[in-house]
Amino acid sequence: MKISKLNAEHYIWGDQCDGWHLVKNSNLSIIHERMPANTREVKHYHQHSHQYFFILSGIATMEINNKEIILNPQEGIEVTPLVPHQLLNKSNDEIEFLVISQPTSKDDRVVVD
Repeated sequence: MKISKLNAEHYIWGDQCDGWHLVKNSNLSIIHERMPANTREVKHYHQHSHQYFFILSGIATMEINNKEIILNPQEGIEVTPLVPHQLLNKSNDEIEFLVISQPTSKDDRVVVD
């Protein structure tokens, strides 16, 4: 079956951010996400999940180990387990991106103060 934002399981997270589960199982998660202008996720790390963030549209800022990295459309970044990270949208436009996690990041997130 074809899967897209139109028929995928949808959820809302953070400050009116959207997520669509394109692949959702215990070994692999692929989520299409949207963040409105000037929003951010909480800083966190994963104990087991290995992640890759790929920007589809807009300009995102990824903070990894307190260093900011600008991600433009069609660019991505890998985040390994136990590495604190935070995705931010510091722009005045929304961003859309894919988050690929292996294994799934469900119940694997530890928030960093």
